[in-house]
Amino acid sequence: MKTSVYSHRLVSRILSFFSVVAFAALPVKAEQMVSTERMASQMGQFLKAEITAHLAAVTNINPPQATVLGAPTAGDFSWGSFMRALSAVSALTGETNIGGRNIAQFVGQLGLIEARGGGKTFAQLGSALTLRHYGMDLKTNALWQSLSPSDRKEWRSLLNPARFYDFKKHHVIDLPENYMGVASRIITMDIQFGLVTNLDVANGILEHAAAQFLHGARYTDDNMPVGRYDRYSQEYARCVYLAAGNIGRADIQAADAPALKAVMGTWWALVDTNGYGYPWGRTIGDISYMDTMDIIGFLADHPQFRPAPLKDLASVYFAAWHSLLRDYHGHLLNMFGFGRGNYDYMTVAREWQQTMDFFYKSAESLQHLASAMRAEHVTEFPATPDLPNVARFDFFRKNDGEGGREAGAWLVRRGALHFTLPFTTGIRPAISDYLPAPHGLPGFAAPVEQMAPVLTPFLTLADGRTLAAADDADQIIPAKDGLGVTAIWHRFAQIIAVPPGARTNADLPFGQPEQFANVGLTSRVTWKLNGDTLIRAERLSATNTIVIRLFSVIFPSTANHVWTTCNRGRRADTFSGSDATLEVSAAARGVKFNESLEATGNSAMGRGTLRPIPLILHITAGNILVKPGKPFEWMIRIQSLSAK
Repeated sequence: MKTSVYSHRLVSRILSFFSVVAFAALPVKAEQMVSTERMASQMGQFLKAEITAHLAAVTNINPPQATVLGAPTAGDFSWGSFMRALSAVSALTGETNIGGRNIAQFVGQLGLIEARGGGKTFAQLGSALTLRHYGMDLKTNALWQSLSPSDRKEWRSLLNPARFYDFKKHHVIDLPENYMGVASRIITMDIQFGLVTNLDVANGILEHAAAQFLHGARYTDDNMPVGRYDRYSQEYARCVYLAAGNIGRADIQAADAPALKAVMGTWWALVDTNGYGYPWGRTIGDISYMDTMDIIGFLADHPQFRPAPLKDLASVYFAAWHSLLRDYHGHLLNMFGFGRGNYDYMTVAREWQQTMDFFYKSAESLQHLASAMRAEHVTEFPATPDLPNVARFDFFRKNDGEGGREAGAWLVRRGALHFTLPFTTGIRPAISDYLPAPHGLPGFAAPVEQMAPVLTPFLTLADGRTLAAADDADQIIPAKDGLGVTAIWHRFAQIIAVPPGARTNADLPFGQPEQFANVGLTSRVTWKLNGDTLIRAERLSATNTIVIRLFSVIFPSTANHVWTTCNRGRRADTFSGSDATLEVSAAARGVKFNESLEATGNSAMGRGTLRPIPLILHITAGNILVKPGKPFEWMIRIQSLSAK
């Protein structure tokens, strides 16, 4: 009888489930405290057992086998991530031989796969960090000494940032700004290894990478000058700081330090009790939990940037770890389950690679965290994070007086209402993940990477253009008490139509400003908290008569139940699910809304960052006339009933 790869993987995942449960069951005291040593021991056991299982499944690397444990290996960075995971677990456990293989020799051969396959960026960074595990002096470096002269030549090529960095233009090639940080880390390690002897070359890359910090930026624009701000601000700052330390550039570290202090404060204000980090943008799902562990590993080594005591950071770290374990089945992270959204570039071909990222980020961060906790005599920490209440606005960028847009995020953590509402630009104009909406609010989720009017109306004009008040803002006015924010748009994002099935991951052109539409329309939006209710009120005014042929906005919900009530002609929809119960109602002055509910099924609109989006409330209206002195006003109310 023939059996499919899928059936083998299913059996493997069922068996692995019990293995994960065994490793995950950390006993805690009555007061719910976790022992530092117990956590470190059990994490180490889990990582060793799992990397051993993957290593045993790799039987051919020349040529490299197509799958490992049923998962493809052809995705970007795959073998570089495996290499880094092996060396990280080896360093964590102190074992140089795993599964009967000499790890230094084996990872040396894995590097040749990336060298010959054109591996770049994170494949190169992973290779450099793997080599560093065995020492900076290549004369005694076990990995380097295991290589033949021809192998070393290929490794030198692999560690050359010219694979993605243009030395003439002093910039990465068709990549976001954060890759400048990756290039700077690679070149400065090349200096440390002695593979590059011209320090001016490394300083040149590093100084260009640090340009935003050297000009006083606290948050980095990932597509200058567009104004794209997300979790990469903190990763970029970390990369530049570490690269500067590699070659003794204390001046660049000093310029970077205020940015690290700022971004770590923002991260601490938005991280969830389950360890989930930035709720908007491209780093979604399991990657966000890994990001949290990575951040805390850095903060363990650099206490001057900690936004909270080490024991509280450890509590969030522990939560992120357990969130990842819940998603780990059959020796792989379950990133592509029903209702789970992923960005276009995160294909099934990268399932194995992302699992390896889980291993190396866990192993590396655990080494840093456990070492710091021992040094600082933190023997235990709370099993459940106790995060402080937050209600404030963090500016990412303010108006420069030359027509620039403002950007930032409203950060709220108050009982059942906790979310981050960003004003920033995404990879395309008005894309769902970057819209000014309460990302992270329990019961609500934006469909991943969709052109959809998520709590931000799409306005189709008579000439056929569709606009949105999005992509940073012309002016942002935070409430003094932190309980609200007002944003004003005179220039609107223009929606680029995407045919069904077409890629939406085509970035806005790098290095070019976004082209906005100024049609004489102004949107003034005020978000505010009123007890257990979040309110969005918008006023659209015009300097000339404008016809909005179609007004469209949606509320996507993670609930699996909904009921509708009408009271005195006013409709309210109550969405109830495992994470929250929310009542949503909308009203407009002088305009009758058409409201309908959609069950998304297995469509792209039903895929969220962490869980399915089964239901969507659609709110539309047609032929709205906006005249000078006669604005259009509307409001949507989201009331949390979770505590009732």
